[in-house]
Amino acid sequence: MTYSVCLIPGDGVGQEVIPAAAEVLGATGLPIEFVWADAGWACFERTGDALPPATVEAIQACGVALFGATQSPMSKVAGYRSPILALRKTFDLYANIRPTRSLPAPDTRQGLDFVIVRENTEDLYAGLEHVVVPGVVESLKIITEKASTRIGHYAFELARREHRHRVTSVHKANIMKLSDGLFLECTRKVAKEYPDIAYDEVIVDAMSMHLVMRPETFDVLVMENLYGDIISDLASGLVGGLGLTPSGNIGEKAAVFEAVHGSAPDIAGKGIANPTAVMLSGVMMLRHLGKLDIAARLEKAIFDVIAEHQHVTRDLGGTASIDEYTDAVIAKLDESVPHHEIVPPRPKAAARHKAKLATKPEA
Repeated sequence: MTYSVCLIPGDGVGQEVIPAAAEVLGATGLPIEFVWADAGWACFERTGDALPPATVEAIQACGVALFGATQSPMSKVAGYRSPILALRKTFDLYANIRPTRSLPAPDTRQGLDFVIVRENTEDLYAGLEHVVVPGVVESLKIITEKASTRIGHYAFELARREHRHRVTSVHKANIMKLSDGLFLECTRKVAKEYPDIAYDEVIVDAMSMHLVMRPETFDVLVMENLYGDIISDLASGLVGGLGLTPSGNIGEKAAVFEAVHGSAPDIAGKGIANPTAVMLSGVMMLRHLGKLDIAARLEKAIFDVIAEHQHVTRDLGGTASIDEYTDAVIAKLDESVPHHEIVPPRPKAAARHKAKLATKPEA
């Protein structure tokens, strides 16, 4: 069986890290057909659409996508919409999953392994806001029983699937008694369906403190959209930053896996970007496809390269280019292949750059 994966480089360093991730995924030996698609600010400037219909159709056909990074304007631009927010709405990608796991890198917290499950479709991120009178803006926080119950079930099913033992609901129901109160009511009902998994609740501001002081005590955290956006970035800082953090947006009919870092225009095109986040997002994608053994091999290869610290990028204290780092991960993958399997030789960096240019979507 050949698996089709939609690749969306986007802007800036996304144009470098997505091809690197495609290479290591191809090196796993899994039969994959890559379908390249376009999205982002540069796409908007060229075509007037940050998320062309052809890209939506490609994701729909493949069922899974790997997304790089996009550059968004800080001020409102007529006709522009965030591609990733649009994809979440288009495909009802209701669960945003952010694993927080310690990497063997210097200056990072060790012993951490927890998962943030973020409701991905409503809350203040619904974007329902208006000017009441000049100088006064009102934003509507939308919390529904349906979405809260659905994300609660996802959190407990993830805990059971990954043999985790506790789900913590993060909230501010002491102040927002109706909206966050409804979210808590729903997660409490769901928790009763999973007597094998412990359940507790923590107020969001206290959770911020606990994650700084004792993050190793948590397992699965489930929360509303805005809290999840903020808390997951805090968690990323514990394990080396956004350049090392994968994520997945999961729906019933499609899943989009993405690096959570930005487009980093200051280093784009210099060949020094760290592709770890999007490679680990690829690991998440493999697990989503049910390829658990291959996912474990790729994850181990990435961790081994980081642990050896000989071919790591500058943000990790090394001097390796993105191609040198990618080569090192592929070499580790090759070492893990059983001896009876034939491993074809890998192209050198110069030849690979030509191949990348040939396979990228048209500018």
